[in-house]
Amino acid sequence: MVRDSLPHHQHASFEPSLRILHLSDLHFGPRFVPQVGEAVLRIAPELNVDAIVVSGDFTQRATVDQYQAAAAFLDRLPDVPRLYVPGNHDVPLYRIRERLTDPHGLYQKYITPELNPVLSLEHAIIVGIDSTAPRTAIANGRIHPWQLATAERVFATAPSGAVRIVVAHHHFAPAPDYLHDRTMPQAKRAIMRFVEDDVDMILGGHLHRAYIGNTLDVFPGRHRERGIVIVQSGTSTSRRGRGREREKNSFNVIDIDSATMQITHYLYFDADAGFVSSSRHLFPRSIRPL
Repeated sequence: MVRDSLPHHQHASFEPSLRILHLSDLHFGPRFVPQVGEAVLRIAPELNVDAIVVSGDFTQRATVDQYQAAAAFLDRLPDVPRLYVPGNHDVPLYRIRERLTDPHGLYQKYITPELNPVLSLEHAIIVGIDSTAPRTAIANGRIHPWQLATAERVFATAPSGAVRIVVAHHHFAPAPDYLHDRTMPQAKRAIMRFVEDDVDMILGGHLHRAYIGNTLDVFPGRHRERGIVIVQSGTSTSRRGRGREREKNSFNVIDIDSATMQITHYLYFDADAGFVSSSRHLFPRSIRPL
């Protein structure tokens, strides 16, 4: 693992047109780590991002106090455009009646009213998809055909050259490690639709460890030249890391210019009492230059 304490914006060889901070799985509640949360808040302004994406699981048990703490944390992040999607922990698990009748009520009150948001930026259009399924599949998630159709309509209106990004909490492809996570039902169907929509990147969480790769590693598809970059974030602020990120915390910074998409993965190190860039991943943008 390469550890690099130099602030990312000092790498002059890469001049981004768009920079996104990707957080996930905050898990406000008993497993939230306050000093790690403060480290996120310290480094976020230094990154000079244009937008922030949080891919679900703001809370551990979807309680009022946990949502209030999560909302207060979000308010301290840089004042830039945001896109949030809910995770399976953002709906009540044990409050069965509430889960069946109003599963997202507290999420919509404290985080955002939008469950399937769209964020339009100067060089990007980002479509958020609510992959939670509180009435049928608590942990594994679902993507419905109407959500795919809505995303297709949104991307059809995207300006020429805009990068196209999908955000969902649950993962569409398993991480390439020994834990062998199950993907969402009909994940391949969704990816095939996204390929036809010329989606460049999918952001997600849920796995509690990072994975940065390509859909062609998992699904061959009909267009071998048109895979989608997968960017999974680990848990940014809780003790629920898994696999190689067990009890670790991470987030991603995504830089996009006319030719490339660069993802920098940050890990929290106790010795540094902060986040350090640990790896970089560079992908070409071969379609629709900015």
